[in-house]
Amino acid sequence: MSQRGFDLTQLRTFVAVAESGSVSAGAERVFLSQSSVSEQLKKLEERAGQPLFVRSKQGVSATPAGSRLLEHARRIIAMSEAAFEDLQGRSLDGELRIAITDYYRPHDIARILKTFSEQHPRLKLHVTVLPSAVIDSSAGDDASFDIGLSLRLVTGNTRASSGRSSARSTVVRREKLLWASASDASPRPVAPYQLVLLPSSCQLQRFVVKLLDENKVSYVVSHSASGVAGLQLALKAGLGISCLNESSIGAGVVACPPGIGLPALPAVEFHLLPGRIGESERVTNARSALMRLFN
Repeated sequence: MSQRGFDLTQLRTFVAVAESGSVSAGAERVFLSQSSVSEQLKKLEERAGQPLFVRSKQGVSATPAGSRLLEHARRIIAMSEAAFEDLQGRSLDGELRIAITDYYRPHDIARILKTFSEQHPRLKLHVTVLPSAVIDSSAGDDASFDIGLSLRLVTGNTRASSGRSSARSTVVRREKLLWASASDASPRPVAPYQLVLLPSSCQLQRFVVKLLDENKVSYVVSHSASGVAGLQLALKAGLGISCLNESSIGAGVVACPPGIGLPALPAVEFHLLPGRIGESERVTNARSALMRLFN
């Protein structure tokens, strides 16, 4: 009898490459060499009987068949991990409160949380978007969430944050911070720059204003948005420029070219907060499970 179905290891590699956008980045995620990843993808495409990726100098993108397989692959992997956790006695149930910054992969976060829910179908999630400063400063039994994921600036050898020390938090992702504007706007805006900002409660926006002032860059605040989604809409509408982390730049928004008079920006990191003293085993196990998805 001929074998039917797909190899789970190959599917994991396929998902890593598809989500990363390149073979090299996918290889880092699955801790394999590029040659091993390429060989796995070749075998998977042979198994599928059709190309799964379009390859270019910029990386790879899924073909229509690859996009269909990607959705199946995510569900298959989630079900496999859920079955393993259940048999190991680590299946999660009850309620879990998660606080997350809206800068974290806004185009992917819904899928990530859906995957987590599929892996733990008996777990009820309550997800709240909060400013990173609020997430970092929350502690103790009176906190409004069990698990927090915040954004922190990387300035030199220090990481800007409020509240708790970052010594025991886990960095799950690091990204460039970029000046951004509408894709159809002038590629070389001039001073005074029309600036789109979030409220002053956002540490990243406070940093941007301070950076511009320190570098004596002329600007005018042209629009104030209530969150990252609103900021993205304002940028797409051509209301000005702002700074965004790489994963927040989507359709209709592009990074400004260098050399237009704007100061260089630091990187940012996303930190998964450490467990609190006396937290339940359920929360500890959930944090470990989420860490694998947040990477």
